[in-house]
Amino acid sequence: MHQVHRTQDSLTGANLVTAFRFLLAGALAVAAVLDAPRPLLGVLAGLALLSDFVDGRLARATGTVTRLGSRLDPEADALLILVLSSIAAGDLGLWVVALGLSRYLFGALFAAVPALRTPPAGPRPWCRTVAATTGITLAAVVALPLPHLVAEVAVVVVAVLLGESFVHEGVDRWRAPRGPLVLPYPTILAFGALWAAAAASHPFRAPLELLVIVPLALIPVRRLRIALTAVLGLLLGVLVLVTILNASFQTVFERDFDLVGDWSYLGPGVGVLGDSIGMGLARVVAGLAVFAAVAVLVLVPLCAVRVVAAARRQRRFVNPAVGVLATVGLLGAATGMPLAAAGASRLTADEVHQLRFDVADTRAFNQQIAVDAYASQAKADPKSLVAGLAGKDVLVVFVESYGRVAVQGTSYSKGINQVLATGTHQLNQAGYTIRSSFLTSPTFGAGSWLAHSSFESGLWVNSQRRYRQLLGADRVTLTSLFGAAGWHTVFDVPADTQDWTQGQDYYKFQQYYDSRNVGYRGPKFGYAPIPDQYTLSTFRKLQLAPGLDHGHRKPVFAEIDLVSSHHPWTPLPTMIPWSQVGNGSGYDAMPQRPTLAQVFSDPARVQTMYGKSIEYTWQALTGFLTTYPDPNLVVIALGDHQPHGYVSGPHPGHDVPISVIAQDPKVIQRIAGWNWQPQLQPTPDAAVWRMDTFRDRFLDAFKR
Repeated sequence: MHQVHRTQDSLTGANLVTAFRFLLAGALAVAAVLDAPRPLLGVLAGLALLSDFVDGRLARATGTVTRLGSRLDPEADALLILVLSSIAAGDLGLWVVALGLSRYLFGALFAAVPALRTPPAGPRPWCRTVAATTGITLAAVVALPLPHLVAEVAVVVVAVLLGESFVHEGVDRWRAPRGPLVLPYPTILAFGALWAAAAASHPFRAPLELLVIVPLALIPVRRLRIALTAVLGLLLGVLVLVTILNASFQTVFERDFDLVGDWSYLGPGVGVLGDSIGMGLARVVAGLAVFAAVAVLVLVPLCAVRVVAAARRQRRFVNPAVGVLATVGLLGAATGMPLAAAGASRLTADEVHQLRFDVADTRAFNQQIAVDAYASQAKADPKSLVAGLAGKDVLVVFVESYGRVAVQGTSYSKGINQVLATGTHQLNQAGYTIRSSFLTSPTFGAGSWLAHSSFESGLWVNSQRRYRQLLGADRVTLTSLFGAAGWHTVFDVPADTQDWTQGQDYYKFQQYYDSRNVGYRGPKFGYAPIPDQYTLSTFRKLQLAPGLDHGHRKPVFAEIDLVSSHHPWTPLPTMIPWSQVGNGSGYDAMPQRPTLAQVFSDPARVQTMYGKSIEYTWQALTGFLTTYPDPNLVVIALGDHQPHGYVSGPHPGHDVPISVIAQDPKVIQRIAGWNWQPQLQPTPDAAVWRMDTFRDRFLDAFKR
């Protein structure tokens, strides 16, 4: 006889046989999901049962009985029974799953009730006999074409035996002597935090990721155990932050956060918040957010390490916990009920997929940038591409957050449409002709620069990554083309507070106006430091007024951004007589700072303020055109994107209105084939183009 040695956690041949039973149980589950034939299920189940017969005898024969093996063996049996019962339930009914759940449900009961936590003094051979009988019976039901009644009776018999075995063990535990109860509150809190982190993306479902973390307690090497636990905890912490960012971006932008390109939104986001509640409070909020993020990244790994350490000290609780999670997951899969979710794992897979997509899309977009049907002609004879606009001042006017919801199907569209209808009448009376339709913007809720670059370049710039690629490339834009053709090119961006050299290098505009160099001395209005009426009035004085350069100035091509309709839409300026605009001091009597009550008011109020902001901007634009009518002026006015999701509602699409306004009938004749509508407000059946297609269609219409 070999001498029997008990070692703490060493891996032995017998333990490997037991581990092989776990793999066979998993393979059996996969085979059942794939609807494998009964003989294959029988082979897998038979091998698993045979391994249960071999491992104990091998351990005793070789003198390598270990505590690790004694813990793994019943758990392997329980998992095999759970898988077999789940498969048998397909023929006999869901009640059969109770056999597989019993080990875990009773284990959870024994762990939860203090009086049942102390195990019996010695092993009960009858338990192993019942377990083996249950496994063999279920394997026979799964693998053999037994009559339904025979299979049902056999399962009922082993169910009774199994119930009696657990009840007997419960009685033994109740009678066993036990020490005082000490609840590990820090560990309970750590487990709750870990559960919350793993279930962040699916808060009402059991997180299956704990099936990976908690069993780390079984790793015998301490440093490896702690390192793996900390890494997984850190990953969970990162995924919690990504989940929060995804939820925030879905609310505002109707899309998930992009780990590659969207970090640049965070800085401007603090600025926009500052325009809403004041920069001091915004910095406090940003600081608290950073602190909370760091706390998550530190505390989640620490909680994971503590939970695993506690599980290692109390290993009898590990198996029931893991079993309950596995049971919930399998039961949910069998019944179709959302009982459990691998939210963190799915999110990780999604982020990896997004990263792979970003790499591939970077290469694809570089190829798109290089293909430009107008590049050679723009270099050889740029005037020929815009010959139909010779001598015209062309203004591309972007209206911030002016989307389809502004003119259709919302509580605030009625007021906006009234302003647009009045504006249409006034423009017609002043000699202007209008053509309007819709463009599909590449962005939603924010990221105006993506829309601007798509419109100008003829490329679909729908991410910050693509935008950075484009700014570093040599691509013909409307601004660079008009500049090469002899126009004086201008960008007027009143929201900017610093130089934009990268934009100048790409767009090649010759003059740049921002909040610092247009002489504004009035109050600031939320995000928009300068009212749109002042922007238009000052632009005319600086670039379009009669007599500039003694009447011999170049025609102007300009992009003008009107930003009074930018979030937070309060406080709003109101129209004043054009003759009183001056240096902006005429706005001094208007409110300068929104209150917290205004900012965090109900959605209906926010939507109303948004509608009023669009009304104001269009009153300013139509008033500008009718106050200073110009037969040589061509205005292309369009939205950059839809407003934020809490204003536009769920899934409103990406369409934005666009209007071409001109007095010269020859200009309108050039675009007659577009079949656009003759008023400022396009109707629901108006044509819809993607924004990146406008450049080429525009050049096709106005080239020689």
